[in-house]
Amino acid sequence: MSTPLELEPGATSAEPESVLQGEKRIEGRSLGQIAWTRLKRDKVALAGGIFVLYLIVVAIAAPLVVGLLGHPPNEFHQDLIDPNTQIPIGPYGGMSWDFLYGLEPVNGRDIFSRVIYGSQVSLLIAFLATLLSVVIGTVLGVVAGFFGGTIDTLISRTMDVFLAFPLLVFALALAGVVPDQAFGLKGDALRISVIVFIIGFFNWPYIGRIVRGQTLSLREREFVDAARSLGARTPYILFKELLPNLLAPILVYATLLIPSNILFEAGLSFLGVGVQPPTATWGGMLSDAAQWYQIDPWFMLWPGLAIFVTVLAFNLFGDGLRDALDPRSR
Repeated sequence: MSTPLELEPGATSAEPESVLQGEKRIEGRSLGQIAWTRLKRDKVALAGGIFVLYLIVVAIAAPLVVGLLGHPPNEFHQDLIDPNTQIPIGPYGGMSWDFLYGLEPVNGRDIFSRVIYGSQVSLLIAFLATLLSVVIGTVLGVVAGFFGGTIDTLISRTMDVFLAFPLLVFALALAGVVPDQAFGLKGDALRISVIVFIIGFFNWPYIGRIVRGQTLSLREREFVDAARSLGARTPYILFKELLPNLLAPILVYATLLIPSNILFEAGLSFLGVGVQPPTATWGGMLSDAAQWYQIDPWFMLWPGLAIFVTVLAFNLFGDGLRDALDPRSR
């Protein structure tokens, strides 16, 4: 047996050769860092995410953007409208450096400004409705999956009832009879609140089913059994063990639910039961443009293109985020 190496007092053991040569230590990466690395490789999803951020910034800064590049959204410019045809004077719907997207027929409002302000309404309703659906669906999905038994049966049957509910018909009926003032709200604030409630409250079963299924799988995992064996109470297991592992599917589904809510809000505005004029909405602009598409197609192009590009960007980003957080889903 060899004699152990004796060190003088105060001396330390030798550093690894790689450290002595100035090489970097190998560091572990968190799950978030790994997901970000995967997401960066997906250029299409990254482009969709960048456009989503750009759209959010533009919607927040709408007054500044319109002040620099456009005109007030409800300002009439009838002097630029042909009195005989009621369409804008000039080619391409009156497009110019002063009116980047042209003007509306009859009244001559700036389409660019109305598209920008319309993004505020669409994104606000989509985000708030998605948040409401996520909160309700997550809470009820976790409760149903974790406790099981009668509670699971009751919540699952409630989900089935909501999924069978004719949402569009109910939305048309409820939004169409909203009074001018209720619950301390009036005007656009009341309309937006009602639409958010309709979309968010009746869409929660979709994410509720996803969360319930994931919870049923997670509650049988070793880390949950270990927490129970150490005496962890139910609230600790729910909030510290289960919810952190449910964040990935919740986040992915939320990014895919937002574009669906944008389309639903645009559909309600198109049918005349959404946010009422003169407030600019993409669906309302499409509804107004439907009677002019043959002689002034540019009026319909810009709000339709805004909806298409926004929904496409959210879907591309959501698909990429799903692949980054769960590579097995490819």
